[in-house]
Amino acid sequence: MKKTIGIIGLGKMGSMIALNLLDHKYKVIAHNRSPEPVKAIAKKGATPAYTIPEFVTQLPSQKIILLSITSGPAVDAVLKSLKPYLKKGDIIID
Repeated sequence: MKKTIGIIGLGKMGSMIALNLLDHKYKVIAHNRSPEPVKAIAKKGATPAYTIPEFVTQLPSQKIILLSITSGPAVDAVLKSLKPYLKKGDIIID
């Protein structure tokens, strides 16, 4: 079974991390606030997720999520939107 990781934020760094993980045989679930980067990385092999609910339902029961977004209010907003879907043992990397 492939290791699975979710990535939120598909700017230069997030996209490059996603590509690297895909090259290393990870399953990458990709989300971004705008759909264009999601569509672009899906063409490279990532699984697209256009909403937070769609994103979290595609992750395994123990979620590993990498945030590649600007700091401050944006991070707080994303964490707030993820909180209802997280449980003890899930991992958020910021």
